[in-house]
Amino acid sequence: MIRAGQSWHRSSYSGDTHGQCVECRMTRNSWVAVRDSKAPARGTLAVPPAAWTALLRTLRDG
Repeated sequence: MIRAGQSWHRSSYSGDTHGQCVECRMTRNSWVAVRDSKAPARGTLAVPPAAWTALLRTLRDG
């Protein structure tokens, strides 16, 4: 679980092999911010919690 104010979180599934992963963290307004770990200065995408949960469920359930 990620909480507002914490540093960026990288999935344990990302590994260090190719560095192709995303990082996420909770924003102050409880949205989830997502960015490319290889290019963090290029910006972030923020999504509402319900959309983030739906994405994670879809990825988990295939």
